[in-house]
Amino acid sequence: MKKRALFSVSDKTGVSEFARRAAALGYEIISTGGTQKALEEAGVTVVNVSSVTGFPECLDGRLKTLHPAIHGGILAVRGSRDHMAQLELLNIDLIDIVVINLYPFKQTILREGVRLDEAIENIDIGGPALIRSAAKNWPDVIVAVDPSDYDGILEQLESGGVPRERRFELACKVFEHTAHYDALIAEYLRRQTGNCYPDIFTVTYEKAQELRYGENPHQTAAFYREIGGLQGSLAKAEHLHGKEMSFCNINDAAAAAAIIKEFERPCAVAVKHATPCGVGLGGSLLEAFRKARDADPVSIYGGIVALNRVCDAGVAEELDKARLDIVIAPGYTDEALELLTRKKNIRILLLENLCDPVPENTLDFKKVQGGLLIQEADRTTFDPAALKTVTKREPTAEEVSALDFAWRVCKHVKSNAIVLARDGMTVGIGPGQVSRVTAAEIAVRYAGERAKGSVMASDAYFPFPDCVEAAGAAGVTAVIQPGGSVRDQESVAAADRLGIAMVFTGERHFKH
Repeated sequence: MKKRALFSVSDKTGVSEFARRAAALGYEIISTGGTQKALEEAGVTVVNVSSVTGFPECLDGRLKTLHPAIHGGILAVRGSRDHMAQLELLNIDLIDIVVINLYPFKQTILREGVRLDEAIENIDIGGPALIRSAAKNWPDVIVAVDPSDYDGILEQLESGGVPRERRFELACKVFEHTAHYDALIAEYLRRQTGNCYPDIFTVTYEKAQELRYGENPHQTAAFYREIGGLQGSLAKAEHLHGKEMSFCNINDAAAAAAIIKEFERPCAVAVKHATPCGVGLGGSLLEAFRKARDADPVSIYGGIVALNRVCDAGVAEELDKARLDIVIAPGYTDEALELLTRKKNIRILLLENLCDPVPENTLDFKKVQGGLLIQEADRTTFDPAALKTVTKREPTAEEVSALDFAWRVCKHVKSNAIVLARDGMTVGIGPGQVSRVTAAEIAVRYAGERAKGSVMASDAYFPFPDCVEAAGAAGVTAVIQPGGSVRDQESVAAADRLGIAMVFTGERHFKH
């Protein structure tokens, strides 16, 4: 019985060699349009699909392969007498190999300024139908959607045949491929409608790398990238030096990158366990880093630092002394790289758009057992116009500046969160406590004498005046918090009694 292979690809990588070797094995090559032209230019004899179907391509090429003469040859179960009898009656020949990759929808939508009609025109219809048909009939049909699989398939064909288990793997790859393709289309079209929360939510990611393990060595893990919208995100970072990133490295570095976006002045952010341990602003990047380091010189050890300016040799010398795991910056001078790369284990990441703000309509996902929580990303920040002074004393201009800084940092600290800051640096951070006053006590303890003259930020309201009283005892002069407690007046009265200026933002920043 005649053996046949169908080729129709957008990505022409390796396709001519595949078809040439398949033809040498006795397969008749069937193809369409641009693929047929490429194969014939490579010296491969090709039968056009229209010769098989008896029906011309039409509708500007939208309709080519959706025909019983094609799908019947793919879907027929070879071990079924009934199927084979029907093919003979209908004069349909078998198709044994299907080599397809789909219209470049992803590449199209990633082009700047692409129009909706251009995207729609690059939605493949016949291709997914062909490969799904072939994958459904995997025991009888070999299907390839990835050029990286071509050589292995050919070697097995030339050695006697593709084993059953390999055919099944190729079929599984098809359904992953079409699910990815369709999810990408659905996601793109959903964005056009502005509906962030449809009844059925589909997303798709591409694997960036497998990781040595997860949060702990007994857990497996991998890192997947979104498609598009990567500017300024860790997924776009270039790994210049050092060991591969781990699960915790990626999570922690993403936290540092998120915080650094809050500031325009030279800034350095130190992170440990996805929580800032020191944030500094300065007239120069060197000053900013020294402040971030000195905010908590113990916790920064083995931590991650993000910078919002090009790292020069002077900053690199200070970074080198800090025993860091990771440095992220939008650029490095040659001298800085030479200094930093002397240590083989430090990971150096380059992210040119590190300081780009989080794009509008960005969604935040949290996986819980049995479900997925989706919310709009928290993009809001300090708004002086929205502040409401609730105490008798107004904050000074210097205090407002410090409150701005502390509030921006507090947004990125796990709740319950308290941040003390002064002189362009954090001096005490109390993260992730079940009691807000405990978070305040931790922040005060870290600050020590530096709490005197500092300001306090709280990510949510004070349910009791105890946090204000802890602030007053430590020498804090001003407080920023959302307000909204039924007992707000008790906290306001405590602040008035202690001479503390207090402002309400009307907006909280829970981070769980």
